[in-house]
Amino acid sequence: MELAYYSDYAVRLVNSEEPARGKDALTSVEAVRALFGGNHSAGRRATEADVTRFRSVRARLRAVFEAADGGDETLAVDLLNSLLLEFPVSPQISGHDFRDDDGRPLWHMHLADHPSNATAGYAAIAAMGLAFHLTEYGVDRLGLCEAGPCRNAYLDTSTNRSRRYCSDRCATRANVAAYRARKRLEADRTAGTGLAADSAQRSTASGER
Repeated sequence: MELAYYSDYAVRLVNSEEPARGKDALTSVEAVRALFGGNHSAGRRATEADVTRFRSVRARLRAVFEAADGGDETLAVDLLNSLLLEFPVSPQISGHDFRDDDGRPLWHMHLADHPSNATAGYAAIAAMGLAFHLTEYGVDRLGLCEAGPCRNAYLDTSTNRSRRYCSDRCATRANVAAYRARKRLEADRTAGTGLAADSAQRSTASGER
């Protein structure tokens, strides 16, 4: 499993809340366990106490994305470093069940489960994955959706650093809103031009009399 995969842990946790909409999906142990995805063994360690702990880590991860999205590169790095210090990772070389053509394990780096609790394990993985993405691709590759009021986090993997939305749905919604705004502006300008023309005609007619 490549380290880049783990950056999705950070995105999943941050996007479990939509502050602008007043929505929070992180309300139960089951919701915490769902964040682990296919890592069921780590998720099973979650308890009620992890719900509050996960929310705290989520706020700190969102702060990293907010700093990056706001162009404060140093703050984003400082915030992420504080998470890395508090939740250190335990890297291991793993082969799983993959084999190459010669029948040998396909060795790769893997982040081992944290021994203390579910929150510490998840936070370590999320922070390390995000740190890998940041150092590999740049701070400006961490963003928050521009389709208000969404503000979900995303990782920009586009070739030209052009991503601005967390999903195709938000991109479409933003484009439709922009199109309608342009149409309203054009209609207002047309109406304004018509009123100005009518006023000029009335002034001309009045002067002729």
